[in-house]
Amino acid sequence: MVIVGAGEAGARAAFALREQGYDGPVALIGDEEHLPYERPPLSKEALAFEGVPIPKTIADAARLNAADIKCITRTTARGIDTAAKVVHLSDGKSIGYDKLLLATGAMPRCVAFPGEAEHHCVTLRRFEDIARLRKHFQPGAAIAIIGGGFIGLELAASAVKRGARVTVIEVQQRILGRGVPEEIARAVESRHRAAGVEFACGTRIAAIEDRDNQAVVRLASGQRITADLVVVGVGAVPCTALAEAAGLELSNGVAVDSMLRTSDASIFAAGDCCSFPLPIYDNRRVRLEAWRNAQDHGALAARNMLGANEEISSIPWFWSDQYELTLQVAGLIDQGHSTIRRELSVDAFLQFHLDETGRLVAACGIGPGNAVARDIRIAEMLIAKRARPRLADLSASDFKLKSLLAA
Repeated sequence: MVIVGAGEAGARAAFALREQGYDGPVALIGDEEHLPYERPPLSKEALAFEGVPIPKTIADAARLNAADIKCITRTTARGIDTAAKVVHLSDGKSIGYDKLLLATGAMPRCVAFPGEAEHHCVTLRRFEDIARLRKHFQPGAAIAIIGGGFIGLELAASAVKRGARVTVIEVQQRILGRGVPEEIARAVESRHRAAGVEFACGTRIAAIEDRDNQAVVRLASGQRITADLVVVGVGAVPCTALAEAAGLELSNGVAVDSMLRTSDASIFAAGDCCSFPLPIYDNRRVRLEAWRNAQDHGALAARNMLGANEEISSIPWFWSDQYELTLQVAGLIDQGHSTIRRELSVDAFLQFHLDETGRLVAACGIGPGNAVARDIRIAEMLIAKRARPRLADLSASDFKLKSLLAA
């Protein structure tokens, strides 16, 4: 068994193969120098931490050795010979496979801005990117963040915690336009403004210019924002070059079926790099960039590489930390036709999303710490059951949502 990509999905798959009783060779190939590590902390703890940050490993060398998983670092898969079932590596070596898993992840979306100050612009994807960001996330520094999505806002919170002044630039009329409903986006924006973050929404970037070793971001609205560093966080694109060169079918990533199989029966794909049908949403094809999805995919891919033939059954779930607030989403909110609000406390609430038939299709909540975690978990199970709860039960803060699971 060969796994290309030593991130969350790839590492989880490697260990899941062992958990399922597979005792043959397992090779995990990664192009970074580090052993598999968690990416979510990169925009949070690793930036805000006062000491010297270190990668939060998924598995250290001792655990990999104990599971007899061969982890090959600093090595890129250059090509796949699907006829011979061989992966060619950047060090000149090749490795054969019976089953191959592509867990190549995604890379930051690159945008070419007019102007001459692109050397002031950075992105965040790998642990190595942390050093430059931390150098500028200092008291008094001016940081411009392009993109008002989850990553951009987490970066804003981390920069503010380290004493920097932050402006978030978003081309849409509001932040989190694709991720959460407007009410929750307003709560997030309000918390950021309270921390001193400024926003420039609904305007495009006309140019990024160099002035006195700083960048001047010139907006189409006429506003000019001077920054010591510009961080670009406008989404990610799936890493599909290896799959495309091998002739695999693509569709917003590596196209897989409900069992994570590609168009080649011996090759599977998992995590950020692939798009897949969701049975719970009438096989709508999606691509999810989320920690939970990578975990679920890795385990499912391992089982199906061993012949389990299991379909995807997990519900999309995502979380984001914004200062002391945690935002959680279960399901796909754009599947909803109507929304119901449920108050939990003065600073925590939920929104349930139902389709035209009254079926619960998504839930989103925000509050301090784990204030919304239990109810979002219950909502996740109700979505899986295709439940059609009464609106009054969803909105009543004193009604026990767990009782709906038995209905």
